[in-house]
Amino acid sequence: MSVLIKNATLVNADASEQADIFINNGLIERIAPAINPADVKSSDASSVEVIDASGKYIIPGGVDVHTHFNIDVGIARSCDDFYSGTVSAACGGTTTIIDHMGFGPEGCSLHHQLERYHEFARDSAVIDYSFHGTIQHIDDSILDEMESMVLDEGISSFKLYLTYGYKLDDTEVLSALSRLNQLNALTCVHPENDGAIRFLKNRMLERGLKDPIYHALSRPPECEAEAVGRMINLAVLAGDAPIYIVHLSNGIGLEYIRQAHQRGQPVFAETCPQYLQLDINRYNETCPGNFPADQGLKYIMSPPLRDSDHLEQLWHGLQDGTISTVATDHCAFTMDQKRAGRDGFQYCPNGVPGVENRIPLMFSEGVMKGRLSINHFVDLVSTQPAQLFGLYPRKGVIAEGSDADLVIIDPDCEVTLSQSQMHSRSDYCPYEGMTLQGYPVMTLSKGKIIVRNGVFKGLAGDGEFIPRETLNRCFRYWNRS
Repeated sequence: MSVLIKNATLVNADASEQADIFINNGLIERIAPAINPADVKSSDASSVEVIDASGKYIIPGGVDVHTHFNIDVGIARSCDDFYSGTVSAACGGTTTIIDHMGFGPEGCSLHHQLERYHEFARDSAVIDYSFHGTIQHIDDSILDEMESMVLDEGISSFKLYLTYGYKLDDTEVLSALSRLNQLNALTCVHPENDGAIRFLKNRMLERGLKDPIYHALSRPPECEAEAVGRMINLAVLAGDAPIYIVHLSNGIGLEYIRQAHQRGQPVFAETCPQYLQLDINRYNETCPGNFPADQGLKYIMSPPLRDSDHLEQLWHGLQDGTISTVATDHCAFTMDQKRAGRDGFQYCPNGVPGVENRIPLMFSEGVMKGRLSINHFVDLVSTQPAQLFGLYPRKGVIAEGSDADLVIIDPDCEVTLSQSQMHSRSDYCPYEGMTLQGYPVMTLSKGKIIVRNGVFKGLAGDGEFIPRETLNRCFRYWNRS
């Protein structure tokens, strides 16, 4: 069935317009001020469904470039796989995700995890997807293997960690940056100073300080900011290699990125709704006996939530363009899994659900509260992610010939968030009780209506893997002038 959407306000990153959209064979076939249903025909000879979107916005489907589905973090496996995770995404207006693959066996190849993740997603994902390569060690074979990952497999971005068990040292980071720069691939980095975190964490545990708040205090903003600044300098030494800072949570690191931009350096930053909406006070509840309350355990993540002044600085970073994208770092666990942290914050799996909340939160808190224009909102949640990660213009724009990945938002729809409405297998919502103004009421993936008024109508396996272009072919490259 083809679809004709009439009377909506079409919103792209660069402009908005009143127009109708005719969708056929999974693509946007025609955009015009007025399209008569009698003048369009379906490719499969069935009827054309006409949708009246008067008073509503149509945006390009959201692109979330930071999820963790079906990931094993050592002490637990996340509860959302590529089915429940992508259903959640679709219900929140996201039509494409790029998942950060988890670590594989020690010494494994890059292709090992790619093949494993293809198996995870192939018959489960309900929306289109891709993967970031994960670098857990560096040697000549890994450096050689990067070329086939980029050119043959369509994996045009790779993530490295400066903390956790497979952290890279500065020599390994420089090797990875240099090689990926040669391949026009983008290096993503989890920036935290591992040595400082270990020192602070051990000191707190030795003193018996095990409540959730001490997770946050063992990973202060300076630990993240130092690693951001170090990566910026190492990227210069690697030939001005483009880098992408994931889940930026603090204003000190933001200032380092702003200074890099002033020098014309290609540094891109992502933040997440939790760092814009939630603060460190979420950790402070305790129950009798000084055991951590469930409330605090819910919010254990890395980097942790910050003081409220950092939230405001991040909003300013969005407004002035220092931050390029908003993603989620969706890594969902059940409360039973989280309660392992009652014996100490070090036992609590890190992560929160969020893929379903990203677009509604950013629309309500950004657009409806006057912090962002609606076009800038689209740029942050769809267009720039698609451009940076080699999906544009297939994704991230409403244009003739692009995939018909579309979301209809009703600005008059008021929703109070509750876990009972969510589609994640996690049994809590980090934003429980928060009232949002404006909400997605319909999601289309490649022309198929897969969510209507909060009801999921898609099928497992309908999503497909999307090989991605490299930076030199797809992205509006960094303007150094």
